[in-house]
Amino acid sequence: MADALAAAATGEGRLTVVDLSGVGFADSTALHALLDGLREHESAGRRLVLAGPLGVNVRRLFEVTGTSDAFRFAADVETAIAG
Repeated sequence: MADALAAAATGEGRLTVVDLSGVGFADSTALHALLDGLREHESAGRRLVLAGPLGVNVRRLFEVTGTSDAFRFAADVETAIAG
């Protein structure tokens, strides 16, 4: 995931949507990849949006780590793309 996010941050387009709707579990490795990807996108003047719906465990990861406010979330991929 880290490599894909890094490539997206320097690729074409101004928006990257990460579809987390099928993810039942995420750990600190995933969170670090997302945070690094977010920083890379922000440095490049691009947007990174996480699309759901988020599973309970994934939502809890963001809440427990206090990183929910760092990310933009959308209800689903279509909503993320629509802006």
